[in-house]
Amino acid sequence: MKRKERRERRKPMAEINVVPYIDVMLVLLVIFMVTAPLITQGVKVDLPQAAADPQLGDGALPVVIHIDQFGDTYLDLGDNELLPVDQQLLFERLVGVLDEAPATPIMVRADQSIDYGLVVDAMVAAQAAGAPSVGLVTQPPPGMDAARGPG
Repeated sequence: MKRKERRERRKPMAEINVVPYIDVMLVLLVIFMVTAPLITQGVKVDLPQAAADPQLGDGALPVVIHIDQFGDTYLDLGDNELLPVDQQLLFERLVGVLDEAPATPIMVRADQSIDYGLVVDAMVAAQAAGAPSVGLVTQPPPGMDAARGPG
């Protein structure tokens, strides 16, 4: 008889207390909101707009870093001669140019089929050499004039 009374006295609990789960979720949300900006890494680059007018410097010829479809890097210092360079030589040449003329524009011209990491490596080398900004050389899509837009 005592056994039967015990069973009748206990009622099954059908409710789940979700307050602790909400507290944990809010704490995690705050942690992710605080740490997300700290984790993000990037290269500061001034990217040109797609339909923008050509950017002309203040008379200084730009230094153009060329990356061909094979991933080989070349440097054009304005004399129309492409010098093959690796990352270290690229950095050293850019430091020399930017020491003489700090306002020299640095541009990256890369084949569209190469790995994006090679473009980023060239931008990092330019930024480490002291370039205030790095531009990307692009071509307008067929049938689009950069000054007028589509049409």
